[in-house]
Amino acid sequence: MAEVLVRYFAAAEEAAGRAEERIRLAEPTLGALRVELVARYGEPMQRVLRSGSFLVDGVVARDAGRPLGERVDVLPPFAGG
Repeated sequence: MAEVLVRYFAAAEEAAGRAEERIRLAEPTLGALRVELVARYGEPMQRVLRSGSFLVDGVVARDAGRPLGERVDVLPPFAGG
């Protein structure tokens, strides 16, 4: 069992109803975290995750099998340049 600090930004924060939380996962991978977030927060979070991104300890991560570090930032898609 691993615990990770998950921080939410903009629409992700809205979907979760909080700015951050600690989540315990039996399988500490990005894919397992994604499943857990959708299970907790439903369709609003699923919409964010469809086109948003993750930063794992400050590095962009997309691979579902990627191991988690100490912190994961959930970012919605950004517009503009």
